[in-house]
Amino acid sequence: ASRLETAVRMNSVTKAMTGVVKGMDKGLASMDVDKISSIMDKFEQQFEDLDVKAAYMDQAMNATTANATPVDQVDDLVKMVADENDLELGDAFSDLGPVGKIKEPEKKKAAVVEDDLEARLANLRG
Repeated sequence: ASRLETAVRMNSVTKAMTGVVKGMDKGLASMDVDKISSIMDKFEQQFEDLDVKAAYMDQAMNATTANATPVDQVDDLVKMVADENDLELGDAFSDLGPVGKIKEPEKKKAAVVEDDLEARLANLRG
């Protein structure tokens, strides 16, 4: 469904660009600076719209693909490739969590630094 929607959008963009190119031909033939400027502004606006639509569609396709891919199959594929190439994944790989999820950073280091600063302050007061 999303591929069909992408094709429909690209078809409409193609038609719009065809109109702009025809307008550019007319504007250049008459050498009317105001008309050429207007056509170029229209072209720029359509190009910006295309960029926004393309970025949105890319994001939607990536999200759909990531959500549709079973995690077990991805893990099995990674393990298979690692086995074929004699690679060791290690414990760090298994601790990463599901695909597409960002793991929260651990706050242990910040706590250690804070405790160290408090100890130094207490020593100075002491």
